[in-house]
Amino acid sequence: MARFKEAEARIFKGVCMHCNARNPLGATKCRKCGKTFRIRRKNKKKAVKA
Repeated sequence: MARFKEAEARIFKGVCMHCNARNPLGATKCRKCGKTFRIRRKNKKKAVKA
């Protein structure tokens, strides 16, 4: 986990299931392809480097 709130906002983004574009956490549609409700959250365990 990130040590402060701003770092978590940068690390844990949404990822489009159609085109794999990174999106903001609150997004409901993809910024690149425009698909709606096809956004998953990045896996927190894989995002944090040990």
